[in-house]
Amino acid sequence: MRLQCLLLILLLPLSTTGFAKKLYKYQDKQGRWYFSDKAPVTEQPVEVRQLKPVRKQRVWLEKTGSANSPGFLIINQYPGPIEVAVDWRDHHNLSATPQLPHRFVVEPGRSDNLFTITADDQAAESRFTLEYRYVVGRPLPDYASRVHYLPPLAPGRRFQVSQGFGGEFSHHDPQNQYAVDIMMPVGTPVHAARAGIVLEVEDDFYASGMQQAFASKANSIWILHEDGSMAVYAHLALEKAQVQPGLQVKAGELIAYSGNTGFSSGPHLHFAVQVNRGMRLESVPFQFMGANRLLFEPRQGDWLEGLTCGLDVKCN
Repeated sequence: MRLQCLLLILLLPLSTTGFAKKLYKYQDKQGRWYFSDKAPVTEQPVEVRQLKPVRKQRVWLEKTGSANSPGFLIINQYPGPIEVAVDWRDHHNLSATPQLPHRFVVEPGRSDNLFTITADDQAAESRFTLEYRYVVGRPLPDYASRVHYLPPLAPGRRFQVSQGFGGEFSHHDPQNQYAVDIMMPVGTPVHAARAGIVLEVEDDFYASGMQQAFASKANSIWILHEDGSMAVYAHLALEKAQVQPGLQVKAGELIAYSGNTGFSSGPHLHFAVQVNRGMRLESVPFQFMGANRLLFEPRQGDWLEGLTCGLDVKCN
């Protein structure tokens, strides 16, 4: 039997981390030009240019086993679980165990063998192409928030909600329906609204605009909570993240500085709580704690004030 295979990865709904790079252009004392991706040690004037981020792949479908009966596993480099959907793109004279299409929940690291492919007729030629896509987070189809969130601000700082749940400008799709936008100047400290583990950090984008091309180019931080939900903090400043994937953070801890990157009409912080529902990320309603220690659903025009965790402020 001759078995031919091709693996394909489809577009995933959570972007992967890029590596920030700068190009340094300078002259030496003799007038010779130099170009480097590392900051030079020189007294001469240096021209710095920000380069586009280079994407890093974090999930692989890997082939194992024998050539006649290959198995497949997933390598997950996220510090949290993912859900992976695997299906045939094309196949002939083959069967999979378990049958495809199939969804798998994969913890961080290298999974056990997930499925095996065998020929229906060992004497005939076989071929197949696989495709897979994934979503960060385990599936939570019936999730409802039962905890409160701190306003993602430094203690004592006050800023106003410019767009609340279901906002007409940009909060009308499932990922953003229950998001809030908080007006604040570039460089404002952003603090964790709830404790969790940092899943992903985008720190390399430097531009903004109202064209659709900017929709996936906002600096952001994703934090996984103990109940499986994830908070996203978006439109952050270039190279100002104070955390990295895998780091455990406490509620109220400084994680970044606000910016104006991605699909944005002006400086603000975009905050949402999302869960994996049906292999796609969807936002869910949540409540902030107010300065009066009462819980409330944020609405356009509300003022948020940063709080300090303590005896009268319980931090999740």
